[in-house]
Amino acid sequence: MPSPTWLGAVLVLGVQLRALCPVAAIEVYTSKEVYAVNGTNQRLKCTFSSSSPISPLLSVTWNFQPEDLSSHEPVFYYLKEPYTPSAGRFKGRVTWDGNIERYDVSIVIWNLQPTDNGTFTCQVKNPRDIDGTIGEVRLKVVQKVNFSEIHFLAIAIGSACGLMIIVVTVVIICRHRRKKQQEKAIEVADTEISREKEKLKSTEEKEVTPLED
Repeated sequence: MPSPTWLGAVLVLGVQLRALCPVAAIEVYTSKEVYAVNGTNQRLKCTFSSSSPISPLLSVTWNFQPEDLSSHEPVFYYLKEPYTPSAGRFKGRVTWDGNIERYDVSIVIWNLQPTDNGTFTCQVKNPRDIDGTIGEVRLKVVQKVNFSEIHFLAIAIGSACGLMIIVVTVVIICRHRRKKQQEKAIEVADTEISREKEKLKSTEEKEVTPLED
């Protein structure tokens, strides 16, 4: 039976070898949060990096967890070729939009609904990599603004702009008229002053008597 000292030496040697030769890992990158309008399509981007060459057995798994944190639902699977779900909320609403050679495993969700709010997970496995991260994308579907609301908003903004233009125009006209009135009043005052000066001069000339030799 091996002694405890020998077993301990083997374990220490194994730990050291693992430290010198780190386990291969795969890294997955996604957008942390995405906003989309109700009724539109949205591309969920997911890329990866691997320390090993791409294997023919590389697999991609997309899952979904609703906001109520209920059980995960399958969204998409890839192994040599894309497989879309045959049942569930994403049936007929998911298409492959990735390129394995470019390390891209993105998908497109069609006709988004408020019930699609939740977290999508993207997991990539490259058989020579035995460990890796799982990417997460939090999707938020916002309500689409209908035409009547846009029309009302456009009318409100247009009316406000029109009213502002009218007010500015009225202020400019009033200032212009006031300036003209002030100029006219000054002109009248100058004329009156000139007339008074002429009268005063004439009066003074009449009062002066010429001296006789």
